[in-house]
Amino acid sequence: MHRRDQIAANLRTIRSRVERAGGDPDAIVLVGVTKGQPVDVCQAAVRVGLVVLGENRVQEALPKMDEVPGALWHLIGHLQTNKARHAHRFVLIQSLDSIHLAEALAERGGAEALLEVNVAREAQKHGVAPVEAVAVAARVADLVRLRGLMAMGPAVGDPRPAFAELRQLRDEAEQRLGRALPILSMGMSDDLEPAVAEGSTMLRIGRALFGERPSAEKRQFGGQDFTESRRSAR
Repeated sequence: MHRRDQIAANLRTIRSRVERAGGDPDAIVLVGVTKGQPVDVCQAAVRVGLVVLGENRVQEALPKMDEVPGALWHLIGHLQTNKARHAHRFVLIQSLDSIHLAEALAERGGAEALLEVNVAREAQKHGVAPVEAVAVAARVADLVRLRGLMAMGPAVGDPRPAFAELRQLRDEAEQRLGRALPILSMGMSDDLEPAVAEGSTMLRIGRALFGERPSAEKRQFGGQDFTESRRSAR
C-alpha cells in the first residue's frame, strides 16, 4: 500500500476509535506526532488532510518546517529556555512546564501555550506538579497566551483517573482565571479512548498513524542522512 494511502487508512481507524469512545472526531484536534519520521511521511500526512503535526525536539522540527508546506507545527516535547527563541515557529507550545520558561517566552514576544501537568506523577515525565498547577496557570497566563492544559498518561495502569484529574485542574484554572481554557491535550496511540471519555479536545498520535519510527540509519531527510540534518540544525 502506498504510504499516503496507509496513513489515510490509519486516520480513518483513529476517527472510528474516537467515535466508539463517545467523542466527535470532527471536534477533537488530531496532532500527528512525526518524531523520528522522515519528511516524506510528514508530506504524506498533509496530503491526506492531517495538517497539525507535532515534534518533540526543536532541532528536528526546524528543518522539516522548510520541507513541509501547509503544516501547522506544535512542539510537544520539553522546551529548553535556550531554544525559546524558536517558539514563534510553532503555532502551539504544548509543553510549558515552568514559570521560568514562560518568562523566557514572554521576553521573545510570548507564545500560544499549554501548561504541561505531570498527573502521572512519574519522575521521568516533565510537567508541573498537580498540586501547583492552578497557581502556576494563573502566573503564566500573564506571560503567554495560555490555551489549556496538557498531560501524558501513566506508563502502566488505568490512565483514566489521571485524565480526569487534568480535566478537573483545567476547570479549577478556568475559575481562577475567569476565562475559558478550551484545550485539553491528552491521549496518545494506546490510551486515546480513556482520554476521549474524560473530555480530551486534542490527541497526540504517532505510532497508530505512522507505524514504528524507522531506525536512524534508514531515515532520509531531503536526500541526506537525517541524523546529520539534526546536527546541522542545532
